[in-house]
Amino acid sequence: MTPTLDQVFSALADPTRRAILAMLLEDDMAVTDVADPFDMSLAAISKHLNVLTAAGLISQEKRGRVKWCKLEPEAMKAASTWMQGFGQFEPVHLDAFERFLALELPEPEDRQDEKGA
Repeated sequence: MTPTLDQVFSALADPTRRAILAMLLEDDMAVTDVADPFDMSLAAISKHLNVLTAAGLISQEKRGRVKWCKLEPEAMKAASTWMQGFGQFEPVHLDAFERFLALELPEPEDRQDEKGA
């Protein structure tokens, strides 16, 4: 089943899910590593991951005992194409999206500590 635009935009509406997508821009991650920087339960993170998966924004794969998450940038194309129809929006480029998220989201404490040291 192909995710709908409603699912993609709904998934992107949540700041936690946007933060997860920003983390996955770097590389595939284990679910436990995705959950680590957030002050919420693993069950809550799993719900966010399921929304992102249903929207086609990420995929999840079990490798041995570990479940891995991978960014699926193709899912953004339909949303980008839809927005371009209004003539006001540029195509979604992952580099620009990453810069936007970097400005939008606070840095994790461990990265702030590294910069201050």
